Amino acid sequence: MLSDEDASRSEGTMKKSRIVGASSPVIGKQDWDTRRKKKIADIGQALGASPVDVAALRRMAISEGGLLTDEIRCRVWPRLLNVPLHVLDQEPETVERENNKDYNQVLLDVQRSLRRFPPGMPDEQREGLQEELIDIILRVLKRNPQLHYYQGYHDIVVTFLLVLGERLSTALVEKLSTHHLRDFMDPTMDNTKHILNYLMPIIERVNPEVHDFMQQAEVGTVFALSWLITWFGHVLSDFRHVVRLYDFFLACHPLMPIYFAAVIVLYREEEVFDCECDMAMVHHLLSQIPQDLPYETLISRAGDLFVQFPPSELAREAISHDSMASSTFKDFDLASTQQRPDSVLRRRRRQKQAALESSAVSSVAAVAQPSTARRFVRLAVMGLTVALGAAALAVVNTALEWAPKLDLFP
Repeated sequence: MLSDEDASRSEGTMKKSRIVGASSPVIGKQDWDTRRKKKIADIGQALGASPVDVAALRRMAISEGGLLTDEIRCRVWPRLLNVPLHVLDQEPETVERENNKDYNQVLLDVQRSLRRFPPGMPDEQREGLQEELIDIILRVLKRNPQLHYYQGYHDIVVTFLLVLGERLSTALVEKLSTHHLRDFMDPTMDNTKHILNYLMPIIERVNPEVHDFMQQAEVGTVFALSWLITWFGHVLSDFRHVVRLYDFFLACHPLMPIYFAAVIVLYREEEVFDCECDMAMVHHLLSQIPQDLPYETLISRAGDLFVQFPPSELAREAISHDSMASSTFKDFDLASTQQRPDSVLRRRRRQKQAALESSAVSSVAAVAQPSTARRFVRLAVMGLTVALGAAALAVVNTALEWAPKLDLFP
């Protein structure tokens, strides 16, 4: 007979496995070195093909380890964004700062960005990079008056600057701003809110209990706003993790960051349920993103969810979703007047776990992998090997489909 503590630990292990999927096996250093060398050679071959094999580069950017080095990113990121070579060769023009409507806000944000630069960087070098950062932002905004600066934009631009330098960053950030980031740069937050509205439908598909708990707490989705609009650059302290995510996002559909946000929430299921069902408490918990996340596992899982629940299937719910509509969950209404909402949710969780255990492996598998058959049909149609991972399989097609367009979101 298991003790209550052992049973709780077992339950937590099962749930985390159900949500995230099995962790990647530990790979020996020698095996990784061999795979790394092969990947570098494969990237070189894709770059040397005529025309360049962009689909292969996308798969390399998504698969384990991403693009490996900043030197490789300097060659591959422009290809992922389809920036023409003649644009890359252009020298950035001088930026006029006086009487620029965005200059004061950009200056304030850049001055507060000290933590985004490598620790130990000499002050003179950092200050020079901050000046370049201001110029890149103002240059892109001047060239594209339809774009509006937002706080957090500088966190994305500084990542490109540190990897690529000023000239390449200017070209890539401009392309990114008119494609992936376009909806964040509207005069209002309406489109940004719409993108955030995809978060809860994804969570509901995978784990309805987490979704119900968050709805009952009325926490909304604002906790994920800084994740989304900075591509996690503002909230992750290790630059290696930031650029790894940028490899992934640049190779994917523009909505992939919201899938990654959903995976982080789902990964923290036990922490969520252990939290008091209160808006302030849950918001505080979720907004403090852990720094020791299993990034490769979560990247793979985000790709899986994109394949299982593509944006086109979630669009209707995202449009109509009201993050504060707790009244829609009628089964909680009466009980919530009698006892704490978190008690109701925990009781339902225990009941559901008991039902899962009684139905053995088949039921657990059904919860863990909804629409498995449909998913593999999709993968087979794509004509690519499953060994590449679901994320790579999905985005090779979807990324190339939306790349030339401005109307990115359903």
